[in-house]
Amino acid sequence: MTFPSAPSVRENGTGTPLVLLHAYPLSALMWAAQLERLPGPAGDLARVITPDQRGFGDAELGVDGPSLDLAADDVARLLDSLGIERAVIGGLSMGGYVAMAFARRHPERLCGLLLADTKATADTEQASANRERIAAAVLARDSVRLLAEERIEDGLLGPVTTPELADQVRAMIAAAPPKAVAWAQRAMAARGDSSQVLAGLAVPTAVIVGEADALTPVADAQLMTDLIPDAELTVVPAVGHLSPLEAPETFTAAVRELLRRVEA
Repeated sequence: MTFPSAPSVRENGTGTPLVLLHAYPLSALMWAAQLERLPGPAGDLARVITPDQRGFGDAELGVDGPSLDLAADDVARLLDSLGIERAVIGGLSMGGYVAMAFARRHPERLCGLLLADTKATADTEQASANRERIAAAVLARDSVRLLAEERIEDGLLGPVTTPELADQVRAMIAAAPPKAVAWAQRAMAARGDSSQVLAGLAVPTAVIVGEADALTPVADAQLMTDLIPDAELTVVPAVGHLSPLEAPETFTAAVRELLRRVEA
Protein backbone atom coordinates (compact mmCIF):
# COMPACT_ATOMS: atom_id res chain seq x y z
CA MET A 1 0.00 0.00 0.00
CA THR A 2 1.15 3.54 -0.73
CA PHE A 3 0.61 5.78 2.29
CA PRO A 4 -0.34 8.55 2.32
CA SER A 5 -2.12 9.54 -0.84
CA ALA A 6 -2.42 13.30 -0.97
CA PRO A 7 -6.18 13.66 -0.35
CA SER A 8 -6.05 11.43 2.76
CA VAL A 9 -3.91 13.85 4.78
CA ARG A 10 -4.80 17.38 5.83
CA GLU A 11 -2.46 19.76 7.60
CA ASN A 12 -2.37 23.32 8.86
CA GLY A 13 0.13 25.56 10.62
CA THR A 14 3.80 25.48 11.54
CA GLY A 15 5.58 24.65 14.76
CA THR A 16 5.62 21.42 16.75
CA PRO A 17 4.26 18.61 14.55
CA LEU A 18 1.07 17.09 15.96
CA VAL A 19 -0.54 14.06 14.30
CA LEU A 20 -4.17 13.41 15.27
CA LEU A 21 -5.59 9.94 14.59
CA HIS A 22 -9.34 9.58 14.31
CA ALA A 23 -11.79 7.25 15.99
CA TYR A 24 -13.55 4.23 14.51
CA PRO A 25 -15.59 4.34 12.29
CA LEU A 26 -15.12 8.01 11.49
CA SER A 27 -12.51 9.86 9.42
CA ALA A 28 -10.06 12.72 9.80
CA LEU A 29 -12.97 15.10 9.32
CA MET A 30 -13.68 14.67 13.02
CA TRP A 31 -10.62 16.83 13.73
CA ALA A 32 -11.83 19.83 11.70
CA ALA A 33 -12.04 22.17 14.70
CA GLN A 34 -8.59 21.21 16.00
CA LEU A 35 -7.06 21.46 12.52
CA GLU A 36 -8.34 25.02 12.29
CA ARG A 37 -7.77 26.23 15.84
CA LEU A 38 -4.67 24.55 17.25
CA PRO A 39 -2.16 26.44 15.05
CA GLY A 40 -3.44 29.70 16.60
CA PRO A 41 -4.17 33.08 15.02
CA ALA A 42 -0.68 33.41 13.52
CA GLY A 43 -0.58 29.75 12.49
CA ASP A 44 2.71 29.07 14.25
CA LEU A 45 1.68 27.26 17.45
CA ALA A 46 1.55 23.77 15.90
CA ARG A 47 1.78 21.91 12.63
CA VAL A 48 -1.42 19.90 12.85
CA ILE A 49 -1.65 16.81 10.63
CA THR A 50 -4.85 14.77 10.38
CA PRO A 51 -4.59 11.62 8.23
CA ASP A 52 -7.41 9.29 7.32
CA GLN A 53 -6.54 5.83 8.62
CA ARG A 54 -6.56 2.73 6.45
CA GLY A 55 -9.76 2.37 4.47
CA PHE A 56 -11.51 5.39 5.97
CA GLY A 57 -12.09 8.75 4.31
CA ASP A 58 -9.82 8.98 1.29
CA ALA A 59 -7.20 6.48 2.46
CA GLU A 60 -6.69 3.14 0.74
CA LEU A 61 -7.23 -0.02 2.79
CA GLY A 62 -4.50 -2.04 1.10
CA VAL A 63 -4.19 -5.81 1.14
CA ASP A 64 -2.49 -6.37 4.50
CA GLY A 65 -4.24 -8.29 7.25
CA PRO A 66 -5.78 -6.38 10.18
CA SER A 67 -3.15 -5.01 12.57
CA LEU A 68 -2.81 -1.85 14.61
CA ASP A 69 0.96 -2.29 14.33
CA LEU A 70 0.60 -1.74 10.59
CA ALA A 71 -1.48 1.34 11.26
CA ALA A 72 1.27 2.64 13.55
CA ASP A 73 3.86 2.00 10.87
CA ASP A 74 1.65 3.95 8.46
CA VAL A 75 2.08 6.94 10.76
CA ALA A 76 5.86 6.52 10.73
CA ARG A 77 5.81 6.46 6.94
CA LEU A 78 3.63 9.55 6.95
CA LEU A 79 6.24 11.37 9.05
CA ASP A 80 8.92 10.24 6.62
CA SER A 81 6.96 11.59 3.67
CA LEU A 82 6.54 14.95 5.40
CA GLY A 83 10.19 15.21 6.45
CA ILE A 84 9.34 15.04 10.17
CA GLU A 85 11.74 13.27 12.53
CA ARG A 86 9.74 13.52 15.78
CA ALA A 87 6.16 14.48 16.53
CA VAL A 88 3.45 14.55 19.13
CA ILE A 89 1.17 11.64 18.28
CA GLY A 90 -2.41 11.78 19.43
CA GLY A 91 -5.48 9.68 18.93
CA LEU A 92 -9.02 9.14 20.11
CA SER A 93 -10.42 5.67 20.79
CA MET A 94 -9.05 3.51 17.94
CA GLY A 95 -6.68 6.39 17.16
CA GLY A 96 -5.43 6.13 20.74
CA TYR A 97 -4.74 2.42 20.28
CA VAL A 98 -2.69 3.27 17.19
CA ALA A 99 -0.86 6.03 19.09
CA MET A 100 0.09 3.52 21.80
CA ALA A 101 1.27 1.05 19.16
CA PHE A 102 3.37 3.86 17.66
CA ALA A 103 4.89 4.55 21.10
CA ARG A 104 5.87 0.88 21.35
CA ARG A 105 7.21 0.50 17.82
CA HIS A 106 8.73 3.96 17.20
CA PRO A 107 9.55 5.51 20.60
CA GLU A 108 12.49 7.48 19.21
CA ARG A 109 10.10 9.43 16.98
CA LEU A 110 7.81 10.50 19.79
CA CYS A 111 8.13 13.86 21.53
CA GLY A 112 4.71 13.83 23.18
CA LEU A 113 1.60 11.66 23.40
CA LEU A 114 -2.10 12.50 23.47
CA LEU A 115 -4.55 9.78 24.51
CA ALA A 116 -8.21 10.77 24.28
CA ASP A 117 -11.20 8.62 25.20
CA THR A 118 -9.23 5.41 24.86
CA LYS A 119 -7.78 2.70 27.12
CA ALA A 120 -4.58 0.74 27.63
CA THR A 121 -6.15 -2.64 28.33
CA ALA A 122 -6.93 -5.31 25.74
CA ASP A 123 -10.46 -6.37 24.84
CA THR A 124 -12.34 -8.79 27.03
CA GLU A 125 -13.37 -12.05 25.39
CA GLN A 126 -16.91 -10.71 25.09
CA ALA A 127 -15.80 -7.46 23.47
CA SER A 128 -13.56 -9.31 21.02
CA ALA A 129 -16.41 -11.62 20.04
CA ASN A 130 -18.69 -8.64 19.46
CA ARG A 131 -16.09 -7.07 17.16
CA GLU A 132 -15.96 -10.25 15.10
CA ARG A 133 -19.76 -10.31 14.93
CA ILE A 134 -19.79 -6.79 13.49
CA ALA A 135 -16.92 -7.49 11.09
CA ALA A 136 -18.56 -10.63 9.72
CA ALA A 137 -21.97 -8.97 9.41
CA VAL A 138 -20.85 -5.88 7.49
CA LEU A 139 -18.81 -8.03 5.10
CA ALA A 140 -21.66 -10.48 4.55
CA ARG A 141 -24.08 -7.63 3.82
CA ASP A 142 -21.48 -5.46 2.05
CA SER A 143 -23.03 -2.61 3.98
CA VAL A 144 -22.53 -0.65 7.20
CA ARG A 145 -26.28 -0.36 7.69
CA LEU A 146 -25.86 -2.55 10.77
CA LEU A 147 -24.08 0.34 12.51
CA ALA A 148 -27.11 2.56 11.92
CA GLU A 149 -29.50 -0.17 13.00
CA GLU A 150 -27.61 -0.56 16.27
CA ARG A 151 -27.41 3.24 16.68
CA ILE A 152 -23.75 3.19 17.63
CA GLU A 153 -23.74 7.00 17.70
CA ASP A 154 -25.79 6.80 20.91
CA GLY A 155 -22.78 5.23 22.62
CA LEU A 156 -20.36 7.75 21.15
CA LEU A 157 -22.09 10.96 22.18
CA GLY A 158 -22.90 12.38 25.59
CA PRO A 159 -26.38 13.07 26.95
CA VAL A 160 -26.48 16.77 26.01
CA THR A 161 -25.24 16.59 22.44
CA THR A 162 -26.93 18.68 19.74
CA PRO A 163 -29.04 17.17 16.94
CA GLU A 164 -26.67 18.78 14.45
CA LEU A 165 -23.65 16.99 15.89
CA ALA A 166 -25.53 13.70 16.04
CA ASP A 167 -26.37 14.08 12.35
CA GLN A 168 -22.72 14.85 11.55
CA VAL A 169 -21.53 11.73 13.36
CA ARG A 170 -24.18 9.57 11.70
CA ALA A 171 -23.05 10.84 8.30
CA MET A 172 -19.42 9.94 9.00
CA ILE A 173 -20.46 6.47 10.17
CA ALA A 174 -22.61 5.92 7.08
CA ALA A 175 -19.65 6.87 4.85
CA ALA A 176 -17.40 4.17 6.31
CA PRO A 177 -16.67 1.35 3.81
CA PRO A 178 -17.64 -2.14 5.04
CA LYS A 179 -14.17 -3.56 4.41
CA ALA A 180 -12.56 -0.79 6.47
CA VAL A 181 -15.04 -1.35 9.30
CA ALA A 182 -14.28 -5.08 9.36
CA TRP A 183 -10.51 -4.54 9.12
CA ALA A 184 -10.54 -2.04 11.98
CA GLN A 185 -12.73 -4.21 14.21
CA ARG A 186 -10.46 -7.20 13.75
CA ALA A 187 -7.32 -5.10 14.26
CA MET A 188 -8.70 -3.69 17.51
CA ALA A 189 -9.77 -7.14 18.71
CA ALA A 190 -6.22 -8.44 18.18
CA ARG A 191 -4.45 -5.65 20.06
CA GLY A 192 -2.56 -6.40 23.26
CA ASP A 193 -2.33 -4.62 26.57
CA SER A 194 -0.33 -1.37 26.40
CA SER A 195 0.19 -0.83 30.12
CA GLN A 196 3.91 -1.59 30.04
CA VAL A 197 4.38 0.72 27.08
CA LEU A 198 2.75 3.57 28.97
CA ALA A 199 4.75 2.90 32.12
CA GLY A 200 7.96 3.22 30.10
CA LEU A 201 7.10 6.50 28.37
CA ALA A 202 9.67 9.29 28.60
CA VAL A 203 7.64 12.09 26.99
CA PRO A 204 4.95 14.49 28.21
CA THR A 205 1.50 12.97 27.83
CA ALA A 206 -2.03 14.31 27.97
CA VAL A 207 -4.94 12.03 28.82
CA ILE A 208 -8.36 13.47 27.97
CA VAL A 209 -11.73 11.86 28.61
CA GLY A 210 -15.36 12.88 28.49
CA GLU A 211 -17.01 12.79 31.90
CA ALA A 212 -19.94 10.82 30.41
CA ASP A 213 -17.85 8.52 28.19
CA ALA A 214 -19.53 5.14 28.49
CA LEU A 215 -17.13 3.27 26.17
CA THR A 216 -13.82 4.21 27.78
CA PRO A 217 -14.86 5.79 31.07
CA VAL A 218 -12.94 8.05 33.42
CA ALA A 219 -11.60 5.04 35.32
CA ASP A 220 -9.75 3.88 32.20
CA ALA A 221 -8.28 7.36 31.73
CA GLN A 222 -7.21 7.49 35.37
CA LEU A 223 -5.49 4.12 35.03
CA MET A 224 -3.46 5.38 32.07
CA THR A 225 -2.60 8.59 33.90
CA ASP A 226 -1.38 6.63 36.91
CA LEU A 227 0.81 4.44 34.70
CA ILE A 228 2.51 7.23 32.74
CA PRO A 229 5.42 9.03 34.47
CA ASP A 230 4.62 12.49 33.06
CA ALA A 231 0.89 12.58 32.40
CA GLU A 232 -1.85 15.13 33.01
CA LEU A 233 -5.51 14.16 33.05
CA THR A 234 -8.32 16.36 31.76
CA VAL A 235 -11.91 15.27 32.38
CA VAL A 236 -14.23 17.19 30.06
CA PRO A 237 -17.56 17.85 31.81
CA ALA A 238 -20.85 16.51 30.45
CA VAL A 239 -19.53 15.01 27.19
CA GLY A 240 -19.20 11.46 25.93
CA HIS A 241 -16.72 9.50 23.84
CA LEU A 242 -16.15 12.13 21.14
CA SER A 243 -14.80 14.91 23.34
CA PRO A 244 -13.09 16.95 20.58
CA LEU A 245 -16.38 17.16 18.69
CA GLU A 246 -18.59 17.71 21.72
CA ALA A 247 -16.39 20.24 23.53
CA PRO A 248 -13.85 21.53 20.99
CA GLU A 249 -12.69 24.55 23.00
CA THR A 250 -11.99 22.57 26.18
CA PHE A 251 -10.29 19.80 24.20
CA THR A 252 -8.17 22.23 22.20
CA ALA A 253 -7.08 24.03 25.39
CA ALA A 254 -5.87 20.73 26.87
CA VAL A 255 -3.90 19.92 23.73
CA ARG A 256 -2.32 23.39 23.74
CA GLU A 257 -1.17 22.75 27.31
CA LEU A 258 0.44 19.50 26.17
CA LEU A 259 2.25 21.35 23.38
CA ARG A 260 3.49 23.90 25.91
CA ARG A 261 4.92 21.07 28.05
CA VAL A 262 6.57 19.46 25.00
CA GLU A 263 8.22 22.72 24.02
CA ALA A 264 9.35 23.65 27.56
